[in-house]
Amino acid sequence: MMKIIFALALMINISLLFAQTAEKENLNQNELAAARKTDTFSDGWKKNGKITVLFNQSAFNNAWMAGGTSSMAGNFGLNYNFNYKKGNNVWDNKFIAAYGLTKLKGAERNTKTDDRLELNSLYGKKAIGNWYYSAFLNAKSQMDSGFDPTGSIRISHFFSPAYLQVGPGVLWKKGDNLKFNFAPATSRLIIVDGQFTKLTSSFGVDQGKTNRYEFGASVSAYYKLNLMENVTVENMLNLYSNYLDKPQNVDVDYQLNLAMKVNKYMSANVSLQAIYDDNANPIKSEVQIREVFGLGINYGF
Repeated sequence: MMKIIFALALMINISLLFAQTAEKENLNQNELAAARKTDTFSDGWKKNGKITVLFNQSAFNNAWMAGGTSSMAGNFGLNYNFNYKKGNNVWDNKFIAAYGLTKLKGAERNTKTDDRLELNSLYGKKAIGNWYYSAFLNAKSQMDSGFDPTGSIRISHFFSPAYLQVGPGVLWKKGDNLKFNFAPATSRLIIVDGQFTKLTSSFGVDQGKTNRYEFGASVSAYYKLNLMENVTVENMLNLYSNYLDKPQNVDVDYQLNLAMKVNKYMSANVSLQAIYDDNANPIKSEVQIREVFGLGINYGF
């Protein structure tokens, strides 16, 4: 477990190192001041978002001697921020939605390549300096059914599983692009449809039940930076320890989104997510990895 946390921390530190080097080489003092200015805003709402559409396709005719299977794939992503500030109060919100499908020639069913719904809401009231008293809410689920590697057994569907976390804490916020929240009294609820727990446990929910309640500590960190010109890196790290059951086994959820801008509407995008949850698979705990790469169309608003 410690190796996993160390590896994730190393990835973030490498990003920070590259960022510092890029800033020294590419930005003068005026540009640095402008960058800081864009990370703060006056009272009221600040809204921005990005829609990404990725598409790739491959085709082979019957005469292609090397072999291959024709396929089509598409991914849709939405990343929307709506933050509010008034006096000593801040309220940051982020909504993420992603969905992708791959169609292989001759396959009976399309294969899901991405499926996420996530809402993060964080309220803070200034205490001193960059420190705030805080309360947060995190909700995660999916939109479509998921199947085992054979494609024959359905293991999940819409809102199953669903994760809800809520709790008070303390927030350190340098700006919209750099913040850290610690919530030592966090409630977490995991919801799963009863059909998936008839014969065995599922996503940490015991056999025969439809939900699991946990109480523990949550740590979340967010850092977004310009690695270099037209290259943006977004880091999101969430840690959770359940006081009620094996608190030493920390759940880890790390997400990295890399956007390399080609022009106003086109970019190459890489999305990487690593999850460790020892309750997700009671037989063998493994790190879950999701990676999506593509050249696609972006629309900012």
